[in-house]
Amino acid sequence: MKKEKIILTGDRPTGRLHIGHYVGSLKRRVDLQDAGDYSKMFIFIADSQALTDNIDNPEKVRQNVIEVALDYLACGIDPTKATIFIQSQIPELCELSFYYMDLVSVSRLQRNPTVKSEIQMRNFEASIPVGFFTYPISQAADITAFRATTVPVGEDQEPMLEQAREIVRRFNYIYGETLVEPEILLPDNAACLRLPGTDGKAKMSKSLGNCIYLSDTPDEVRKKIMSMYTDPTHIQVSDPGHIEGNTVFTYLDAFCRPEHFERYLPDYANLDELKAHYQRGGLGDVKVKRFLNSVLEETLEPIRARRREFEKDIPEVYQILKRGSEAAEEVAAQTLSEVKDAMKINYFSDEELIRSQSEKYSRSE
Repeated sequence: MKKEKIILTGDRPTGRLHIGHYVGSLKRRVDLQDAGDYSKMFIFIADSQALTDNIDNPEKVRQNVIEVALDYLACGIDPTKATIFIQSQIPELCELSFYYMDLVSVSRLQRNPTVKSEIQMRNFEASIPVGFFTYPISQAADITAFRATTVPVGEDQEPMLEQAREIVRRFNYIYGETLVEPEILLPDNAACLRLPGTDGKAKMSKSLGNCIYLSDTPDEVRKKIMSMYTDPTHIQVSDPGHIEGNTVFTYLDAFCRPEHFERYLPDYANLDELKAHYQRGGLGDVKVKRFLNSVLEETLEPIRARRREFEKDIPEVYQILKRGSEAAEEVAAQTLSEVKDAMKINYFSDEELIRSQSEKYSRSE
């Protein structure tokens, strides 16, 4: 029988989603959803995972659940085509994580490069919370609970997917074929793998103040673009400019399409021509930034408009999340049941166990 194709992906509700999320995964999710190549799609708000480094500030997570949900819907995630749910509302995930912990060593978690970089970024060092340290295991529970075959994420998450695959292989080796091994789906556009912050730093971060949010106003977007990091050696318009490490051109690589030039910058046929002019000198940063602003606004304005519509009926947004969480729990409960059957900890439903032990003790009388 042909294996069912299922997608699972999600985001931590620690703030509004930004354009890095959009090019890195959100746009791809909408495309995959609308293409119809996958029979099921699960998109979750990872509030439990967000609490692993926000346990002293649960209100931050609580308030941002609705922000992420609004951004999902505004970007075009359709709850009739995709199941949107809240992680903490699926208790089966905790039980799966508990069993998976026995399949992974502490040293293996310590070697996970994503975990190492996240620990360093948050200055946890020796005081790392256990829940945060083990989040590759809980992520494996998220993926396997919904029998996901495909997980669309950025390249920084590849070690996490490998950890999940290892857990699946080890479980299936010990208990028999039960869990589905997932595959990663990376963005097609190299510039979308990890969009840098507006200051040129490697990652967009709310704490660094270098994000352009999907819900930012046109004025906020324009101000952020005009203050973006470019080429520090490009002082005069006549100076030759550098493309590498120039955040404005990185954003153009991610968002710009040939038709944008006809609409907003007809002096150039495509991005290659614009880059060539910048590199030989004679093209100012302000002109390039204004072009980027026009390109981004074309993407962001429809998203803002849809968000405003959903903001008018917040109770319905919560109903969407409730219905999605109920549907997701049904799937996770079935997977957990199969896991417990495979592990032989299904005592009350194992009629053969009860029968054989009944015979054993009846013979001893």
